Amino acid sequence: MADFNAIAQQFVQFYYQTFDGNRAGLAGLYRDQSMLTFETSSVQGVSAITEKLSALPFQKVQHQIATFDAQPSSGDGIVVLVTGALLVDEEQKPMNYTQCFKLQPDGAGSYFVLNDVFRLIYSAQ
Repeated sequence: MADFNAIAQQFVQFYYQTFDGNRAGLAGLYRDQSMLTFETSSVQGVSAITEKLSALPFQKVQHQIATFDAQPSSGDGIVVLVTGALLVDEEQKPMNYTQCFKLQPDGAGSYFVLNDVFRLIYSAQ
């Protein structure tokens, strides 16, 4: 298996740069069997995931990655956990988030996102 940490780092950098600049450009990372859970809403398949990401209630977003961890997984996959903060539209106060990906080899020397789980982290008050 290739260096899973290097693959995860490249993926994380590409994913968030693309998300922040052109969400529709993420479609190529997903397949029909892929599933996205964004907060409490789950969708499956490329078109449903692309539609969900495009319909998010903000125009501009900027992710600030704090940490990422990676582990090799079954079927030569890679599990990636990301924590960070994001700024949306004209907000000045960033919101903390965590996101977990399961990357799966596509058989052509690359990886696709099989599972993607995103959750905002609200401070306990």
